[in-house]
Amino acid sequence: MRLGAHISAAGGAFKAFERAREATCDSFMIFTKSNRQWAAKPLTDKEIALYKAAAAEYADLYPVSVHAAYLINVASPDEALWEKSYQALKDEIERAAALGIGMVTFHPGSYTAGDEEAGLSAIARALRRLLDETDETTPDTDICLETMAGQGTNLGGRFEHLAAIIQQAGPHERLRVCFDTCHVFAAGYDIRTPEAYAATMAEFDRVIGLDRVRCFHFNDSKHGLGEGKDRHEHIGRGQIGLEGFANFVNDPRWAGFGAYLETLPTEEAEDGTTIDMNQVNLQTLRELRITD
Repeated sequence: MRLGAHISAAGGAFKAFERAREATCDSFMIFTKSNRQWAAKPLTDKEIALYKAAAAEYADLYPVSVHAAYLINVASPDEALWEKSYQALKDEIERAAALGIGMVTFHPGSYTAGDEEAGLSAIARALRRLLDETDETTPDTDICLETMAGQGTNLGGRFEHLAAIIQQAGPHERLRVCFDTCHVFAAGYDIRTPEAYAATMAEFDRVIGLDRVRCFHFNDSKHGLGEGKDRHEHIGRGQIGLEGFANFVNDPRWAGFGAYLETLPTEEAEDGTTIDMNQVNLQTLRELRITD
């Protein structure tokens, strides 16, 4: 697996490459705009050129992924918010494509005052429109639905949710899945032992299809199996534990796939110095690999 982390793109997306190298990443994920604002200035030709030059210089750092803004909610029953969310999601896809990035992950959304079935249909409606409007302009950028923890009215906590969305929206080859370890575990799918991992992956394959997996978010969980609480923890410090992650990094089916940390990048040591937790977590994951 190509192990990496969510890296800051402050000052320009091109700067993430050097930061990713410093954090010992094999791959990385970024935001191409503020993750908590709707508006964003269009990418300039200079910004795109700087990014592509950095991508060529750091060609060994792959694959790069984009995480869409958290505000997006195409499951909303509020039509004005749905349209605003749709346009924001479309912009995320177009920005990634302009940089030559092949995948964008987004949270499916929450049905809030509506109901589950209507929420799933609303997400599928957004994806059908998005595919129709971008298939010719951004054909090489996949749209990844993230597995979620199942909190409240959030959709994506059951594999059946994602399967229904993909089926209603196409199915289409650009519709893929980002598998978040913390979220899946919080939603009730066990991955802690080889047997539990095999059963969960078999269920994913039965309901969605393993060929839909495009990338991973690697986060341990502060809370227990099936508690529905989305709280990330550093690798090996949470309720999933090291054996759970060993199941992934030693699975030959995921060779070459990007897996991105989403935990706090730094931590203060007892002596007051700053610890690069991305380096620590990545080293921990690499030590789980079984070598001949």
